[in-house]
This record gives sequence, structure tokens and C-alpha cells, in this order.
Amino acid sequence: MRVVIDAYGGDNAPLEIVKGASLASNEYGCEITLTGDETEIKRIIAENNLSFMGELKIIHTNDVFSMHDDPTTLLKTHSESSMSLAFKELSEDRADAFVSAGSTGAIVVGGTLIAKRIKGIKRPALAGMIPSPKGNYMLMDMGANAECRPEMLEQFGIMASVYLKNVEGIENPTIGLLNIGTEDTKGTELQKEAYALLEKAPINFIGNVESREMPKGECDAVITDGFTGNIALKLIEGTAITFFKLIKKSLYKSLKNKLAALVIKKDLYALKGMMDSSEVGGAPLLGVKKPVIKAHGNSDAKAIKNAVRQAITFSETKVIDKISENLIQG
Repeated sequence: MRVVIDAYGGDNAPLEIVKGASLASNEYGCEITLTGDETEIKRIIAENNLSFMGELKIIHTNDVFSMHDDPTTLLKTHSESSMSLAFKELSEDRADAFVSAGSTGAIVVGGTLIAKRIKGIKRPALAGMIPSPKGNYMLMDMGANAECRPEMLEQFGIMASVYLKNVEGIENPTIGLLNIGTEDTKGTELQKEAYALLEKAPINFIGNVESREMPKGECDAVITDGFTGNIALKLIEGTAITFFKLIKKSLYKSLKNKLAALVIKKDLYALKGMMDSSEVGGAPLLGVKKPVIKAHGNSDAKAIKNAVRQAITFSETKVIDKISENLIQG
């Protein structure tokens, strides 16, 4: 398995990215290609005594695509950036899967215009896995498409179902449509028309899902437009961080609480671990011809390693072929 990684994408690049690539290479035995400043990458490898079980290839460039750059400049102004060169490796079949913690907008542009869309797909979408008491559930779209048409949401539902069945091992994944109420008459014309299409799609559609039900994991995938999905994602992330801060503040309030904290410390760490996004890895960009994984912007080495694991599973399970088959059936 050949995985290309944008070594200069993300807040902790290139150190954590290179360390994560090393962890992935040694655990999964995959071939790794890193794009970025070759001298700096080699320095990080030497100073941190990093090893690579699989073959390591470095493609040199000094151009870095930043979070502040216009995503469309990936194709011209930043055509020699670490991200653009990584996409070229993917599109020209020198890599089987792509991983980056860089700009979401640029990854969507690169996935759509360099890796290319699956035939029949209106728009690719970001599908992230979010922890819940019942296990991880998928939120799709998480920000690739601010505005959507009903048929796009229908395709998101089909792609989510195929991915969950083949990558996450869920036999008959339940798909819900994010809305302000459970009745099929709720929402704008977008939600009403999407509801009617999803009902007829070859998926296990359970109807509308309210946002308060999302954290409970009431369905395996929640479908929405990228604008709403991105707001929902950041609200969930912010709520989780605030919740743990409030618990910590409460436990340090008195000696009695500190003693109680010692008793439940192990359970609290287990709970925090369950909510750790680095365990998931990243969000697949579904709807393009090759596996593309968008890792979180603040990914550490563990998150990058898990993003590579996700990319490998994505590729090996032939999800892209199965998405095409389901679109034809639909």
C-alpha cells in the first residue's frame, strides 16, 4: 500500500506529520511518500531517531499552502506546493491514498479537480466520525459544500452508507437527515425534497434527526449541507472541551473533591479517551476517484498514524467502486 502524505499540512507540521508517518510505516508496513522540504524532513527523522519499515520517498518543495491561501490557488499559484504535489502523486497513480491535515478548502479543490470526481457525483463531501456513547457516528457534509441541492444530500446518504458498511463494518447503517423536527414536513425546501429522495434511495433511511439526538448516536450517519454540518461539528467539539474543563474545575474545588478525583481518575481518562478525535484519524472526502483523508488541523503523530490507517482501509475495501455501483442502483 502506497500512501502519500502532505508533510507541511496542519498546525503541527512538519514534526508531528513526519513522526506520524513513521508510526504508520512501522505499524502497517506501508510505503510512505512525504512532500515538503527534504532537508527539514531528513533532519526531523535523524534528530528523532525515526524509522520506516516500508519504503520512504521524499518529494522536495519549498512551497507550502497555508490556511490563509485561497483554495483555488492550489492549481496555479501553489501548483508546486507540498499539497499539490501530493495530489499529483495520487492522480498519476504513484500513490494509492492521500493524507493531509492542511486547508479543508484546498483539499476539496485538489480532490475535485486533481484527483477528480467519481462519475455521476455532483459534489464530493467530507464525512467525519464523531464519538458517542453508542460508538462513532458519521457527520456528512462537514464543510466541503456550504450550499447543497436535494440530490446532493441524497448522494451523501448513499456514499455514507457504503463507507460505513465497508470501512466501519456496520451491516445495515442507519442514515438520518439533520432537521429541526422529526416530521417529514419540517425544514426548508432543501430538507423536504432531500427527505423524499432519501426515502427512495437504496439505504436504511430512518428520517429526520434533531441536533440534540446527534451526540447520543441515534443513527450511524447524519446527513446535512456543509454549512450546517461545519457549525454542528464545531459546536460538538467546543461543548466537549468545555465539559471536561468544568469537570476539572469542579474536582479541584476542595480537598474532598480532590480525593474523589483520585478514585475516579482512571474512569475520567477513559471517558476523555473515548472523545479523543486523534483516535479516529480524519475525515474521508467521499465522491472522488481515489481515497483522500482530511486529518484535523491540529493533528499530532497519533492522529496522523490513524489517518493513514483509515486511508489504507478505505483503499483496500474498494469503497469507491462500491459507491459507483450504488449510484447506478439508485
